[in-house]
Amino acid sequence: MVRQTDPPPPAIVADDGIDARPPFWHSLHFQNRAAQVLFLAPAVIYMVAFFGYPIVKNFLMAFQEYSTSTFYTGEAPWVGFANYAAVVSSPVFGKAMLNTVLFTAGSIAAQFVIGLALAMFFRRRFPLNGVLRSLILLPWLIPLIASGAVWRWILDKDNGALNRFLAAIGVASDHPGWLTSTSLALVAVMLVNIWIGIPFNLTILYGGLQDIPEDLYEAAALDGAGGWQRFRFVTWPLLRPVVSVVLVLGVVYTIKVLDVILALTGGGPANASQTIATQSYHLSFQQFDFGQGAALGNILIAISLVFAIFYLRANRRAVDE
Repeated sequence: MVRQTDPPPPAIVADDGIDARPPFWHSLHFQNRAAQVLFLAPAVIYMVAFFGYPIVKNFLMAFQEYSTSTFYTGEAPWVGFANYAAVVSSPVFGKAMLNTVLFTAGSIAAQFVIGLALAMFFRRRFPLNGVLRSLILLPWLIPLIASGAVWRWILDKDNGALNRFLAAIGVASDHPGWLTSTSLALVAVMLVNIWIGIPFNLTILYGGLQDIPEDLYEAAALDGAGGWQRFRFVTWPLLRPVVSVVLVLGVVYTIKVLDVILALTGGGPANASQTIATQSYHLSFQQFDFGQGAALGNILIAISLVFAIFYLRANRRAVDE
């Protein structure tokens, strides 16, 4: 049975034949839509001003000869892909790219494994559980510049706490230069970055573990599943969405780490700890070649986007299967 709707009310016509209905902007629908737009406008303006404009400006600067003289003359000649060609052909680029890959892969792998192990450990209830979890969060809460200063003192070759401790127990009496050796500098900054990133992985993974019903573990135990089998067939499948978030956010954050490396080694010695992020900083704010610095920054953004898209699609395909 088709329900008949009432016909629209007839237009109100004045004596002179002109439609006397109120204008559309007086309608309730228009007012509700206008209210929605007004509520969203501050957020949109903020996003455009503080995110959209810098991204667009950085993209355009990569195609210009943008230097300190541009601030006085306002002239930034268009050079096309010359900045990209210059940074890619630079002898530092290959070293920086390799260091970026090693730094990111090593940091993410160690942070995730240690963070997951700690999350599994703190999932059990025991005295002082909350206190210990709070203490582990301290590296994440301390300002990075303060953490860098403390670790720079700890890793100092002559008076550092680490070398003194190793010498006291007879492990390394020759005082290795953790921040001054070309073979140890990247490892040192990687270890510090791992220390800083563990609390983030612990917090997110611990929250994901709390959402797994305890009944599933009890059922698996009744079926004779051991600890490793419960983790493989219960914990890991249900934790996979959280793992995806942790890894994607971790890579996007780690690939652009700047402050930790600058505070410890500055990218040295001899570019041993130089990454794409630090090289972009050096080009922009030490050599004042903002065009080439922007080009490297855009390359870094492109790498992050490619990885995020690839990993999310692969994870979605695995979940569907």
